[in-house]
Amino acid sequence: MQHVCPANPFQRLICLYARRAAFTLLLPLLLVAGCRPSAQSGGTQPPTPRQLEQQQARALAKSEATARGSLENIPPPSKHLYINVHSTDAWQNPFLTVRRDTLTLRVIFPQQTSSALDAGTLLHPAAARRQVLEIRMSDLPEALAAVPDFSWPYGRVVAIEESPTASRQDRAQIRRNVEKAIRIVNDLDVVVDEWSGPGGNGLLH
Repeated sequence: MQHVCPANPFQRLICLYARRAAFTLLLPLLLVAGCRPSAQSGGTQPPTPRQLEQQQARALAKSEATARGSLENIPPPSKHLYINVHSTDAWQNPFLTVRRDTLTLRVIFPQQTSSALDAGTLLHPAAARRQVLEIRMSDLPEALAAVPDFSWPYGRVVAIEESPTASRQDRAQIRRNVEKAIRIVNDLDVVVDEWSGPGGNGLLH
């Protein structure tokens, strides 16, 4: 039976990542089972590191252009809505945690209620409305474009922090990843609100 991913863009992205993870686990077995010497191998040379870099840059630029079009519907950020937010739990827009090899994207879905007084109550806990997805840097444009419009209450702004649990030896690489993530997000015409500096102190603004 074929598994069909949900129609919701963000839920579909989660589904596709689950499929990718399952395929990654099966790939070594498939390679062992399917690897056979062949006399017909054409001797094709693998791409050089420079060629791979160019291919990745072209793919990222294409992904950014597509995502930028999708994000145009999100209004510009209203800083007065988040200037006094000082905890990750209170942040309602997309939130990125940068690690050595991956990024964690956290999205809050709005509560299904007509009363603003219910926000954060036991009836509608924020944790129950939170979706977390681990992604690669190259998938960042697609992931942000898949976030529903209603999960951008502050407008087109994303919070970014260095992983607070990273080891000291990973800090330099993580900082480089943060800088790359900021460049990508800015290329999408999305504002970055950085929560942590080179020391990884986790402080906002």
